[in-house]
Amino acid sequence: MGAYAKRGESREEIRKALEAAGVEYLWASFVDIHGAAKVKQVPIAAFDDIIDVGAGFAGGAVWGVNQGPHSHDLMARADVNTFKQLPWHPNTALVHSNLYVDEKPYPSCARVNLLRMIKLFKDEGYQLNGGWEPEHFLVLQNEDGSIRGWDPLGIDNLSKPCYDVRGISQAVDYLQDLMKSCGEVGMFVYQCDHEDANYQYEINWQWEDMLTSSDLCVFFHIMAPQIAKKYGAQVTFMAKPFPDKTGSGNHLHFHVADAKTGENLFTLPDGEKDWKDDRLGYTKLAYYFIGGIMKHKDAICALSSPTVNCYRRIQSGEAVYSSGSQYTWTPAWNSFGDNNRTQMLRSPANNRFEDRSISAMANPYLVTAAYIAAGLDGIKNELDPGEPNIGINVWNIPYEERRKKGMTPLPQNLSEACDALEKDEVVLSALGDIGPEYLRLKREEWSQFMSHVTRWETKRYLTLL
Repeated sequence: MGAYAKRGESREEIRKALEAAGVEYLWASFVDIHGAAKVKQVPIAAFDDIIDVGAGFAGGAVWGVNQGPHSHDLMARADVNTFKQLPWHPNTALVHSNLYVDEKPYPSCARVNLLRMIKLFKDEGYQLNGGWEPEHFLVLQNEDGSIRGWDPLGIDNLSKPCYDVRGISQAVDYLQDLMKSCGEVGMFVYQCDHEDANYQYEINWQWEDMLTSSDLCVFFHIMAPQIAKKYGAQVTFMAKPFPDKTGSGNHLHFHVADAKTGENLFTLPDGEKDWKDDRLGYTKLAYYFIGGIMKHKDAICALSSPTVNCYRRIQSGEAVYSSGSQYTWTPAWNSFGDNNRTQMLRSPANNRFEDRSISAMANPYLVTAAYIAAGLDGIKNELDPGEPNIGINVWNIPYEERRKKGMTPLPQNLSEACDALEKDEVVLSALGDIGPEYLRLKREEWSQFMSHVTRWETKRYLTLL
């Protein structure tokens, strides 16, 4: 078992545990606006220094932190409760950090911003809990830059490979190594599987408060590629790396708890009647919270599907049946209902909802901040999410009938999502200083994409007239 900071441990206890485990170096880590981890390595003798002062970074060298080459240093101050010994390099431990500039918390840091939103939610009496489910592909890169799936035995070729025993057996050493590594840093995995696409896998670990869950998600993004290297594979969280296969999501299971008692506020007490449908069993607060999520979902989509490629995953119309396995398993419409994977918000049980729309490329700190703002808007203004869809395949409902039910399509490209975010004061308020820079970078990304001409276009239009 590796060393990691445990709840209730003192600073000195954590230091001694790391030293006893043979840790010699520390990685002070934070994420850029995209959610990509950045680190600076220091000796363990600097343990106190990176907590009290921080490791210095030139912010102009990092995406989306509102700094230039003239700016004062970003100081990454370690959150002492998040030290984790690296399972793949045990003489080193990583710690999640908050950025400071001139001795003040820096609002353009995604983690600092999330802490602001968590405090705002706590002041209202609430805490958001949940767990991320990041899907990913194992791939190999060809000399020309194209990719192929990691399939050393040539057996992962079924049209419906989900849960296939041969497919998972081929990757069992990688998956077990990854699960064991998760356990060594306190991420208690309860299941993993071969997913719906060839070469695609998913790991699920326990729920936590959403700051901890987001930290663990970032750590998983760091760890999985390092474990996969041992087996000659490359991990990608790209939402849609293969046009004919299901894309990768980062599904979020969530509920709101009482900030003081920890009680789950989504579950309807025994004997009370469900406002919407007794088969679901939720409180009004649960419906109001998702009412807020659904009202602001187009804007949230700019964060939860943050790249051009993400929108190849959430296409509506015939595209929901376009993957090699027949289904994409990705919601294209803003809806909620029962335990039904064609919904955007699925009800696995009355203690939580699952948002199935979120891409594997999302920055978990930004999505969580937006969730808190949107959900709180729903609670405060008692936003009605409409009627649940029970036992209905949303993908098969005719377009006009969906409209009558109040279902609207999710944005179909990054530009549409950015338009929605720019108009949404509630979601922008969740981003604070990050919002304008995020929109600038994403508008630039879209513009760069639109400047490229694809082979599909030349094939279709070259001799059309």
